Amino acid sequence: MELHSMDTSRESPARTGSGYMMLVVALAALLAIGAQFALMPEPSPVALVVSALVLAFVTSGFYMLQPNQAAVITLFGSYRGTDRRHGLRWVWPWMIRKKVSVRANNVHSERIKINDKRGNPIEIACNVVWRVRDTAQASFDVDDYREFVNIQIEAGLRTVGSRHPYDDIEEGETTLRGDGDLVNGELLTELNDRLKVAGIVVDEAGLTHLAYAAEIAGAMLRRQQAEAVIAARAKLVMGAVTMVEMALAKLSEGNIVDLDDERRAAMVSNLMVVLCGEREAQPIVNTGTLYNH
Repeated sequence: MELHSMDTSRESPARTGSGYMMLVVALAALLAIGAQFALMPEPSPVALVVSALVLAFVTSGFYMLQPNQAAVITLFGSYRGTDRRHGLRWVWPWMIRKKVSVRANNVHSERIKINDKRGNPIEIACNVVWRVRDTAQASFDVDDYREFVNIQIEAGLRTVGSRHPYDDIEEGETTLRGDGDLVNGELLTELNDRLKVAGIVVDEAGLTHLAYAAEIAGAMLRRQQAEAVIAARAKLVMGAVTMVEMALAKLSEGNIVDLDDERRAAMVSNLMVVLCGEREAQPIVNTGTLYNH
């Protein structure tokens, strides 16, 4: 989901200067004030006022930027650019400087309850790594970009979580539990589309918690157990059928016994019971025949 309902700002470099050069000017003004008192019997009021004004003017324009920190410069409410050069910086004192961190931020969302594609209530949470890419958009296109990020993370998580079922019932269906890489990729794309308007880029996004809601967890657990039992039974039956076929083939090849259709059917029935039964087989010695005539 991409937002297009507002004019977007674009970051541009600000015209600022190195603070170290202006620091020399400030020290010179300070030395001039000190020289007036130290070297002259009667300090000149004009020289003192001029030196004090220069010192106040220069010192009020200083600001400091750390690595991965930017300053958004405005003049009477108009955007005048962004300074990303770290160290001691200087700008005209009447320009407003607002510092914005461009470091990576790690957010672990709260567990929220949503309905998956089939309407089953599930609990889901994610971890997101994001950073400010465009300081102008982050400062002017949204009210509070950090709060905006948190709200959009929850909204994006709800959108992606409701797009797929929790578990696989239909063959080849994408699920939240079984296709983690695909779901995480969709979440990353969804969040980048939503946060583009605020100048935010998401570097990583992934699910950290996924479970059925408490009210249906027991029923879903029983369903999973039943599916596991069915799968085990199906594998057991397929193995038993293969073994019966091998047994009949060996008996026929070695001419060990000649079985008619009725004896063959009885033997197949007994072997399937023995191979598929959960209890150990109890041998029965038959002293007669299969036919009671």
